[in-house]
Amino acid sequence: MHLFKKSLLIIGCLIVLVAAGIVATIHYLTNPKRDIPMVYSNNALLQELWNDYKVHNIEAGSYRTLDKSQNNITTSEGESYTMLRAVWMDDKTTFDQSWTFTQDNLQRADDHLMSWKFGKRTDGGYGILTDSGGQNTASDADTDIALSLLMAYSRWNQPSYLYQARQIISSIWAKEVVLIQGKPVLAADDIERNSATSIVVNPSYFAPYSYRLFAQADPAHNWSALVDNSYALLGKLSSSKLDKNTSIDLPPNWITINRRTGTFISASSSNLDTNYGYDAFRIPWRLALDYQWNKDPRDKQLLQSFSFLGKQWQTHGSLKAIYAHDGTVVGNYEVPAAYGASMGYFTVINPQQAGKVYQQKLETLYSPDRQQWKTPLAYYDDNWAWFGMALAQDSLPNLVTNNH
Repeated sequence: MHLFKKSLLIIGCLIVLVAAGIVATIHYLTNPKRDIPMVYSNNALLQELWNDYKVHNIEAGSYRTLDKSQNNITTSEGESYTMLRAVWMDDKTTFDQSWTFTQDNLQRADDHLMSWKFGKRTDGGYGILTDSGGQNTASDADTDIALSLLMAYSRWNQPSYLYQARQIISSIWAKEVVLIQGKPVLAADDIERNSATSIVVNPSYFAPYSYRLFAQADPAHNWSALVDNSYALLGKLSSSKLDKNTSIDLPPNWITINRRTGTFISASSSNLDTNYGYDAFRIPWRLALDYQWNKDPRDKQLLQSFSFLGKQWQTHGSLKAIYAHDGTVVGNYEVPAAYGASMGYFTVINPQQAGKVYQQKLETLYSPDRQQWKTPLAYYDDNWAWFGMALAQDSLPNLVTNNH
């Protein structure tokens, strides 16, 4: 009899569980917000978005990173972003595939730097797009690729990575670093050093965290001086009026610097403007990464001077894509890349605001059920939204060990 009662109890429990499952299923199917679960892992978010990125932005077979918004071209910048994400995600297969394509198609034989632009040529073949200066370099990409190789060496203990990184690092100094009044400045590319009068500089290329590591791998050059002068230039560029009557203390996308006097010259080309936009908004992220890795007070001091960003968020609950140097709105729309890159400012200066920006402007772009962006993002937005989310999660460690 006792056994019979126990069996009835078990059967009753099973009936209750089945009924609960049916109710839960009905609720899930009829709930209009069923694509947003209550809880999910932030670590899973980064991994799932990385998996999605590989499907949509890396070409099968060639393994080149595509910029679909520009007729499927491949840039050295794009390869550098893929390599950085791959090494941080411990994805050696993708790292090697991307690096192999870059070596075979972008890397120059004479100096080991990368030609910046590859794609379909007018003759129908594929190669470096020399018609648009694609054979020249982009110093940010060369820097990021060298950094990714240093981290890959530490992560996977493959000596060739270190050897290749050292070749690139030495050439960056020789071809892309220019002395102005005795102080080193990272130029935008390798052709600036040929100009006797002025050089073009993109301040968002400055990466002090990389230069500190380059100093270990390449002690023959004064990388610490480049760290110091990069901070100094960012401060001066942000506070200077440049081509406006006032400044909101944000750095410009581009600037030209007189080689003799060191004075700033606003470039005449509309493509090299002094706005705070698609280039310059990467600067807070780079400073914040350096602060996470090295706790240099100059990072925080510069980020504090970018208070315009915090005020815009506090007042409007949003950031526009492009601001003029005087704060006038130039691009009156929002882009995920701007929020991702600006997480550098918010995470260091105002963590409470950072949480809101993350939740309202970045996290909401992601579908945990589909394990991808709710709406596919363009290549640049995909990368900088991901970099910003990873920075906010403190998931971008310095992988380099002192074994160079």
